[in-house]
Amino acid sequence: MVRGRVPQIQARQINIFGIVQGVGFRPFVFNIAQKYNLKGIVYNNSSGLYIEVEGEEKDIEAFIREIKENPPSLSVIDEIQVREVEVKEYKDFKIVGSKEDGGFVPVSPDMGVCEDCLRELKDPKDRRYRYPFINCTNCGPRFSIIEDIPYDRAKTSMKVFPMCEKCSREYHDPHDRRFHAQPVACFDCGPSLSFVGEGCFDDEIKCVAKALKEGKIVAIKGIGGFHLAVNALDDEAVATLRRRKKRYGKPFAVMMRDVEEVKKYCIVSPEEERLLLSQRRPIVLLKKKGEKLAKGIADDLDTLGVMLPYAPIHYLLMEEIDFPIVMTSGNVSEEPICKDNEEALEKLKDIADVFLLNNRDIVNRIDDSVTSFNAGAERIIRRARGYAPQPILLKKEVKASILAVGGFYKNTFCMTKGHYAFISHHIGDLDNEKAFNYYIEQIERYKKLFRVDPEVVAHDMHKGYLSTQYAKSLDLPKIEVQHHHAHIASCMAEHNLDEKVIGIAYDGTGYGTDGNVWGAEILVCDLKSFERIAHLKYKPLPGNELAIKKIYRTALGFIFDNISFYKNFVEQVDSRELDIILKQIDRKINTAYVSSMGRFFDAVAALIGVRKEVLFEGQAAMELESLMAESEEYYEYEILKEDRYVIDPELILRQIYEDYMKGFEKSYISAKFHNTVVNFTYDLANLIRKETGINKVVLSGGSFQNRYLLRRLIEKLSLSGFEVYSNSKVPCNDGGISLGQAVIANKILEG
Repeated sequence: MVRGRVPQIQARQINIFGIVQGVGFRPFVFNIAQKYNLKGIVYNNSSGLYIEVEGEEKDIEAFIREIKENPPSLSVIDEIQVREVEVKEYKDFKIVGSKEDGGFVPVSPDMGVCEDCLRELKDPKDRRYRYPFINCTNCGPRFSIIEDIPYDRAKTSMKVFPMCEKCSREYHDPHDRRFHAQPVACFDCGPSLSFVGEGCFDDEIKCVAKALKEGKIVAIKGIGGFHLAVNALDDEAVATLRRRKKRYGKPFAVMMRDVEEVKKYCIVSPEEERLLLSQRRPIVLLKKKGEKLAKGIADDLDTLGVMLPYAPIHYLLMEEIDFPIVMTSGNVSEEPICKDNEEALEKLKDIADVFLLNNRDIVNRIDDSVTSFNAGAERIIRRARGYAPQPILLKKEVKASILAVGGFYKNTFCMTKGHYAFISHHIGDLDNEKAFNYYIEQIERYKKLFRVDPEVVAHDMHKGYLSTQYAKSLDLPKIEVQHHHAHIASCMAEHNLDEKVIGIAYDGTGYGTDGNVWGAEILVCDLKSFERIAHLKYKPLPGNELAIKKIYRTALGFIFDNISFYKNFVEQVDSRELDIILKQIDRKINTAYVSSMGRFFDAVAALIGVRKEVLFEGQAAMELESLMAESEEYYEYEILKEDRYVIDPELILRQIYEDYMKGFEKSYISAKFHNTVVNFTYDLANLIRKETGINKVVLSGGSFQNRYLLRRLIEKLSLSGFEVYSNSKVPCNDGGISLGQAVIANKILEG
């Protein structure tokens, strides 16, 4: 008689941390447990996902391996903890209700519609055919609708929509794609559209299409807030939108039907195509080509911000029109994006002609993300929908929970807990009360969502920043962080660096330790401290903030020591204003001294007639880059050695102005200037490596949004044997400094 093998039943407790809620993880676990004939339970808690599983050891090992190697597409596993426990003799495997345990869990970003839902959206036989809020576990709103964790329907804005019998059956079936998809709904039980405006006797989407064809401005409620949309081929409609919105100069983003349409207007590399098609659905900056869009969308720039449809209403709308549409934030300039129907109807009434509303509330407003691909990697410029609030995983657990309040422009804040740095979505410039109130509101929201009770606050050195003033008002220990050190640290944190590096921080302005304005800095630093090794020679900035807008003033400051040489340029300035400016500089009245790459670019742009004034920060530099020709030539420069290395811009500006007066093309001058910046930066890095033996270079700061500057520097430094690091997941501009502030503060606390 042959006896059968008696199975040796074992039990494991498994805790999974990361983005594991609202992404189909529980049904995934349920199905693989059945596959391996395992018993037990799985549920969400405030820390992540909790599993108890019983079965034979080989089956449990296969179960864990499959979780690690093939998790749901939208999930992000940060850590899996497994421990042996006593067998409880479960009879089957069940998904049970969520439990609070006082922990916290990262929240999934909002994601674009998946292929399965798109197929149903277009299928006349499907019960969700043309349903504008179709979604499943693999797509749809997440962060924008969540009120608290665990991520369950009762804690989202979907709680006011009781599910019909069919939706409920899908929601409770572990084998269904919509199992515990919190926004699940249909025509019978879910959110619906409404059209506000004249002349609509059809369905709402067709009414919007008709309005766009007639050149009207449409306010559309989307996933994270309202967009203002117009026909991107209609010059008059675009001009009207600019005038009504009071948005002058800044380029508009455009939504196009599909990649084929994008390729009519832009050069699209395989990497850029992947970004366009990713479920994050960001705005991707692409090089223009071929066919032209309306005047006023992105004039004088060689790039265009393009996104593909990501919400069901976008796909439905694109079926009704045969042209791209401008899709810009639905707000009054410089205010937070509108998210509520009544708010939009009031604030946008003088901008939009008609409104497409819906009755699903947006809990957390969030803008579109902006990204690009350059120098072998994605380069996030504005981190928002699709990316935030996914955290950055830190190399080491933080000593204390830190609130880092960020800067003034392009503000984000950052909170740390455990191994996580939760960088907020893009808040924007803190230059008015509404923006500042929104900033405070979001800090409170993140504290609640991620169970953070800050023990320390980190802030910029600039006392005038509203973020600094907010930090000072808190009853917490404070750590002051220098702006450019924070830029470098943001990149170091992203790449898990914790050692001495050569940090090259190029941007517009940041408060320096000597009371001057910095912005072209080479530091030798680690995460705790820095030494300033090199910079541009200080130049006066007459009128301070005024000179950042009227960049001919910046140029006058940069050429002041040899102003007679620039006679033709100087004569173009109003004589009375010129007299005032020169006296300001001479007597140092309302005149800061700056070492700034951003201001250096402004001075060049003004001197060669690219523009005399800017309508938004960085405009002149963007246009200077856009008109650049191909050339390897550069201008002579001199590296001075005082107590540190110094580059005097005036020697370079003299040669630039000579070329301009000789009639050389601006495109040629721009190329030579860009190459000059690359070359003197490269030389400085080599000199510092010789002195210090440091071989790791970190590039950060808003000037590295310049594609050419970043790409050429990485190429040259890498060929010379440097290990080069630059921002990718975190913006190199001021949207990244909150992360830098947080990791520096943590290192200081470690002692």
